[in-house]
Amino acid sequence: MHILITGTAGFIGSFLAEALAKRGHQIYGIDSINDYYDVNLKKTRLEKGGIHAPSYGKEVISDTLPNYRFRQMDLSAPKELDTIFQNHRFDCIINLAAQAGVRYSLQNPEAYIQSNIVGFLHLLEHCRQHQCPRFIYASSSSVYGNSAQAPFNENERVDHPVSLYAATKKSNELMAYTYSHLYHIQTTGLRFFTVYGPYGRPDMAPILFAKAIRNNQPIRIFNNGNLSRDFTYIDDIVEGIVKITEHPEQASQDTPNVPAVVYNIGHGSPVQLMDFIRILEKNLGKEARKEYVGMQPGDVYQTWADTRKLEQDFHYTPSTSLEKGIEQFASWFQQFY
Repeated sequence: MHILITGTAGFIGSFLAEALAKRGHQIYGIDSINDYYDVNLKKTRLEKGGIHAPSYGKEVISDTLPNYRFRQMDLSAPKELDTIFQNHRFDCIINLAAQAGVRYSLQNPEAYIQSNIVGFLHLLEHCRQHQCPRFIYASSSSVYGNSAQAPFNENERVDHPVSLYAATKKSNELMAYTYSHLYHIQTTGLRFFTVYGPYGRPDMAPILFAKAIRNNQPIRIFNNGNLSRDFTYIDDIVEGIVKITEHPEQASQDTPNVPAVVYNIGHGSPVQLMDFIRILEKNLGKEARKEYVGMQPGDVYQTWADTRKLEQDFHYTPSTSLEKGIEQFASWFQQFY
């Protein structure tokens, strides 16, 4: 297949681009490489896939995966997308590009509208105009807000987001459904649950905590530690997306005769935040200095994925335990930093 993947300098996107390229697919990756967090980490992710010295608007071919091309560009610039779609016919688009981060959405809401709404629309429109039959995109467990129903099931109403980031992800699901209904594009939304592992985002708990522990600085534990998260290792996430990408015929439909579906993709077993910290301390060989603080605006108390729908359709079975995943993460962290 010829696949366009957005966000390939990102955490999930970098691993997915490599995995699909190694399976023989023709991959075209794009990313703006913005400075929301460390640009050097983003470039290192590209380098592990053989993409070196990217510059804006320039097409680069991987020196280790010749079927993987990359272009630095912004999704909010439709003319640049025009150039790509005029020169390539894609069988599938996988949109992992987004302005990430719940707390940052309180500070810079405009960035979320431009990237997560405007950029998303540009991709849907190009999918329609160029007859690309399939569109897979990243949603988020944040759409569930502070749901009291656990585990979180896709059939639950998600009408009460507690952050603008969550609101943009819910908007993406509605936009994708509309394009499926109007133009019969197969759209698949993936609600990710706290993905972690090597090369992960430095604004998320694993790296934030690991850096603080290493530097003997206090870690801020929100809601006095009374939080739980469905931590999902990066390899399990990528394996799930690969199955969805390669077997479109197995996808169900949330509404009959409309080829749109939303799946939870997580581990399916929530972990108390304090247990996560304990395992991280063990693997780093050092105890954390803990600073207990209250709940943060836009945050949620728990996440817990009901993954039965994805298991039924695609035999998705995450297999990496938290102990094994943190061991591999800690090993990478101590080498990289």
